[in-house]
Order: sequence, then C-alpha cells, then structure tokens
Amino acid sequence: MAETFGELRSTLQTMAQRLADIGRSLDVPGKERRLAALDERMSAPTFWDDQNGAQKVIDEANGLRSIVDRMKALQAAQEDLEVTLELAADEGDMELFAEANSGVERQLLDLDSFELELMLSGTYDKSNAILELHPGAGGTESQDWALILLRMYTRWAEDHGYKVETLDYLPGDEAGLKSVTLLIKGHNAYGYLKAEKGVHRLVRISPFDASGRRHTSFASVDVIPEIDDDIQVDIRTEDLRIDVYRSSGAGGQHVNTTDSAVRITHLPTGIVVTCQSERSQIQNREVAMNLLRARLYERQRQEQEAHVAELRGEQKDIAWGSQIRSYVFHPYSMVKDHRTGQELGNVHAVVDGLLDPFINAYLRWQLAIAQGRANGPVASGDDDL
Repeated sequence: MAETFGELRSTLQTMAQRLADIGRSLDVPGKERRLAALDERMSAPTFWDDQNGAQKVIDEANGLRSIVDRMKALQAAQEDLEVTLELAADEGDMELFAEANSGVERQLLDLDSFELELMLSGTYDKSNAILELHPGAGGTESQDWALILLRMYTRWAEDHGYKVETLDYLPGDEAGLKSVTLLIKGHNAYGYLKAEKGVHRLVRISPFDASGRRHTSFASVDVIPEIDDDIQVDIRTEDLRIDVYRSSGAGGQHVNTTDSAVRITHLPTGIVVTCQSERSQIQNREVAMNLLRARLYERQRQEQEAHVAELRGEQKDIAWGSQIRSYVFHPYSMVKDHRTGQELGNVHAVVDGLLDPFINAYLRWQLAIAQGRANGPVASGDDDL
C-alpha cells in the first residue's frame, strides 16, 4: 500500500479525521445513554409481559450496541495502528512497518463497511424485510431460477446473522418454485435488501433441455419493509375476502391435514397475501394481515413518490419491469448490475450468497445520486450482460 513512513502516517491522519467526523455525527455518548436506559428496561421483571414491545426494545438495543461497539473497535484499532507506526519509525523496523501497513488496509475496509452501514438512514432501512420471488414466463426454466435465487438470499441472510422465516411457498410443477415469501429479520435487513428489488436475468445451458441449448430466464424480486404495529393503515373489514385452505408447504402432518393456510384479498386494490407457515389458522391470519398492512403502506408510499415525480417532471423506471442484474453461466462466467456497473466474474460465488459487492455498490450509487454526483443508471443493453 504505502511505500514510506510519511505516506502511511498521512493515510492514518486521514482515517483519524474520518473517524472523528463519524463520531460527531453519531453522538456516541447519547447512544450509550439510550442503551443504558434500554438495558434497564430489559432487566425489569415485567419486561416480557408485552412480547411484541419487548422485541422492539431488544431490536433497538441490538442496533445501538452494534453501532457503539463498531465505533469503539475502530477507534481502538486506529490507536493501535498509530502506536505501531511510531514504534516502527523510531526503531526503523520494517517488519513493524509491514504490520502497520497491512493493518491500515484492513482498517480502511472496515471503515468503508461501517460508513456504508451508516448510509442506511431511511425511515425503514433498519426494519425487517419481506422478500418475494416470482418466476417470469418460461415455465420450469424460470421456476428453477427462482429457486436458485431463494437459495442465494437465504445463504446471504444466514451469513449476516439474519433469521429467515418462510411465510408462504408454492412449489413448481416439475422443479423450482412458483412463488415464495420470506421474512428476513434483523437490524438493517430492509436497508440492504432494497438493493435487490427488480428483475434478475439468468443465462445458462439449461439442465432441462436435452439438446443442451442456452436459455435466458427471468425472475422478479420484490422487497418491502415489515411495518410496525404503531403505523396506522386503514383496512376495512368489508374490503377483505378471507379464504382458508390446506397448506402445501413444510410443517408436518398437522398443517397438511387441516385448513390452516390463509389467503386474504384486499378487494379495492386486488392485493393478495397468503401465509401457511404457522400451525394454526389464527396465527396465519395474523401474519397475513401484517403482510397486507405492509403491502398497502408500500403502495401508498409509491403513489406519493409517483405524484412528486410527476410534479417535478421526472421519469422513473418501474422497478418490476426493470432488468437490474444479469447472471451469465455460459458462454462465460459473469454477474453484472446494470444500475451501478458492478461486475464479478465468479457467478457461482454470487449465487452462493456473495451479494455484498453489489449491495454496497448500490448504496454508494444511491448516495452519489442524492449528492448529485451520479449520472444515472447504466444502460442494460440487449447483450448477455
């Protein structure tokens, strides 16, 4: 990285300034006071009397603790690097210099990652994420592609310590799936996964084609935040049609022999939500109503944004019809995001859950747009990428 003591010292000074700026913006002492108050609430004997309220307190505390701990760890590492560099300079020790140099490289990566996390300042970025997958036209090919995406997002979530709950699952006719709804629970789940909303394109030699021809398949990813109970969404009982049916997913003998699955249709908008993950019809109905509230709230938000865009004269792509990323297995290996231009050559690693480079590039791209530094999305084109 750096070739001289002076260059490395200058890099450390720049990093120290970045840390100081972040620390001022975070108000770490204020977060520590809030964390202490939450810890006191969690130690109360009646804390679990309201389980939903208790979970919100725990989630807030975990989010604050993560930020405070990360900041302190970065500050401690910064101090250690400065001491190591000064010792290396005083003694002319090139081994210590190399140690400081590699430590600075790691610190820069950690600092970049932390800054990306702090970019997630949107209203619902810290919320759990509701992720839905739907294959496009193409039958078994697209249904299998949707199943690959399900595995990809599940692995990414598990690698980041998120909990994944399958709320609804409709298997494909021969392979793959027709639709799936996941609840991905954890701090900043929506903030990260909102980068994935759109149409994902697959190019490969089909395992279902005896002639070994190349096929192109599409699947859509929809991501919305889970809405808290304290956000009011007007849902009238007379606007709902509620159907119950026998679950087709996993869950053992009980769910497969009783009409426990629930489908709710919101008649004015045509929005349909389903849940079959719980053992009882009452539980599935409660989860389905939460899904409906989130869908209706997201619809209201999109309508407001569309109205503002119309007033400003802006032209925006519709996410559902926009191809955001291509995954090419043949004739070469490549994944490319058409919005940011981010590319990776190892498509197998990506479908195994290596999504951070694309998510991080999207967050930086969005930040650049907000600051007026971006020229807009990269054209997707009609070729393999």
